[in-house]
Amino acid sequence: MKAPIFGLSHIALRVTDLDRAVAFYESAFGARQYFRDERSAQVLGPGPADVIAFELSPEGAGQAGGVMHFGMRLTGPERLDEVIERVVGAGGRVASRGDFGNNQPYAFIHDPDGYEIEIWHENTPHHSPR
Repeated sequence: MKAPIFGLSHIALRVTDLDRAVAFYESAFGARQYFRDERSAQVLGPGPADVIAFELSPEGAGQAGGVMHFGMRLTGPERLDEVIERVVGAGGRVASRGDFGNNQPYAFIHDPDGYEIEIWHENTPHHSPR
């Protein structure tokens, strides 16, 4: 029986500065803002149905709590350096990088609020290079 859901809808992050958060995810990952009010903003992307919501809440921003990190998939293993350049250029920093083996490179980065994001290419049948 197929699950009655499509997958994750969104992730919501507490941030200290809405403008900075939106600008980082737009510059680093190609997301685009589609909602904004005084206390929150939402971006669509980088995937066609991915949503990242930002809530202006300086207390607790950047603290992982029970969530260790969230991940984003590379469109190909050769794209990691390009994404890292974009992350650094947008104000993020690289914590570590490597390869899980079988040409599956990864990097753990931190956004300007300190959230950890894993960027990697996975060689599953759905995501392997053509």
